[in-house]
Amino acid sequence: MRVLYHLWLSPFCRKVRIALGEKRVEFEMKAENVWQRRDEFLAINPAGEVPVLVEADGTALSGSQVICEFLDEIHPEPALLGRQPLHRAEVRRLVDWFDRKFDHEVTEKLVGEKFMKRFLALGEPDSAKIRAGHANMHTHLDYITYLVERRKWLAGDTFSLADIAAAAHLSTIDYLGDVPWKDHDVAKDWYARIKSRPSFRSILVDHIPNAPPPKHYADLDF
Repeated sequence: MRVLYHLWLSPFCRKVRIALGEKRVEFEMKAENVWQRRDEFLAINPAGEVPVLVEADGTALSGSQVICEFLDEIHPEPALLGRQPLHRAEVRRLVDWFDRKFDHEVTEKLVGEKFMKRFLALGEPDSAKIRAGHANMHTHLDYITYLVERRKWLAGDTFSLADIAAAAHLSTIDYLGDVPWKDHDVAKDWYARIKSRPSFRSILVDHIPNAPPPKHYADLDF
C-alpha cells in the first residue's frame, strides 16, 4: 500500500490526493508534523517537506509536481498532463501559476497568516498580508473566469492537473471561508464541477480538530 505523508491544509498535499483519486490508486495517509523534524521522516526526505509518497517497495518520491507526473506516467489513464505537447505545456504553465504565483500572493497570506501562525503559536497574524491576500484573490478568480469562459476546463477541453492545482489551493482557503464566491459566479461554477468529482470527496470531508470548516465547504450546491 502506498503511503502519502501530508499536512491537512497543504495545497500541495491536496493536489497529490486529488491526482491519486483521479487515477483510482489506493493509498494510506499519514499526517506529518514537519516542524518536529523527525529523524525517520528526514531519512525519507532530507528536505523535511511534504508531500512525500512512499511506494509499496519503499521508494520515496517528494514534491507535488514530481509525484503527479510520476503517477501520470505509470497510470496513463486518465491523462492529467494532456496528450499533446502544446496542451502539456499549457497544463504545466498553469500548474506553475497556481503553485508559485497564487501560493505566494494568496495561500501563504491567508492560510499561512490566519491558520498556520495560530496553529504553530508564531504570533499574531499580519493584517496587512491578510488584506493583500484578499485583494489578490479577486485577480486570480478573474483569471479563472477568463480561462473557463474560453475553454471547458482551465487548460483546454479536458480536466487536467491545472484544474487540480487551482482547486487544491482554493480548497484550503475555502476551508477558512475566505473565497468571495458571490463575486465570481463563473469561477464558482467551475469549482462546483470539481467539487462533484469523486476524487474530491476526501477533501470535502477534511475536518481539523478545533478548526471546523464553514457550512458551505462540503456543500455541492454552495
